Amino acid sequence: MGWLNHILKQLVSLEIFLPFIPLFVAFNVLGILPIFFSLTSEMAQSERKRVIRQSILTGFLASIGFIGVGKSVFAILGISVSDFQIAGGILLFIISIVDLIFPEKTRTFPKETMGVVPIGIPLIVGPAVLTLLLIIVHTYGYISTFLCLLLNFFVVWLVFGQSHSIMRFMKEGGAKGIGKVSSLLLAAFAMMMIRIGVKGWMSLIYQ
Repeated sequence: MGWLNHILKQLVSLEIFLPFIPLFVAFNVLGILPIFFSLTSEMAQSERKRVIRQSILTGFLASIGFIGVGKSVFAILGISVSDFQIAGGILLFIISIVDLIFPEKTRTFPKETMGVVPIGIPLIVGPAVLTLLLIIVHTYGYISTFLCLLLNFFVVWLVFGQSHSIMRFMKEGGAKGIGKVSSLLLAAFAMMMIRIGVKGWMSLIYQ
């Protein structure tokens, strides 16, 4: 029962929720809200709800699958956590910079599969989220990562479900502004990952 006591201790100290913030930044739900809104604005309420359910399920299954096979892939390829932290940090940094300088343009997609592609993947769960998941699993553990992943998908479900009301309140410019701030925070988080990865490399070299 030691693992249960450890979880309870984390819950009391709120440590179990530490991965929530970096995941929330990577999901960037307010930043992708204008894209979701433009893709579904002409749908009926029932169709929009179906797309939301489809996208959440797709993103969640992709995330869990990536968490499950990630470490096995590391072992097979001989990749260390420090290697992935540096590569992942560089990738997240590039993604955040591209989003800041070259905002994504919306396109038309079939309604039947819109919840899978592009909303589920890569809009909700893209390279930034997948890269971050493997890193925080190593840092915080599976239970904390899984719980914070569920909480972030719940936030996405709430925001998408109220997309029309939120867009009326924020206007498109406000949502995009928040998205840019999130991208800037993601760039800073990426630099932190690179720094930690380099420290891991140095500790291996000078052991």
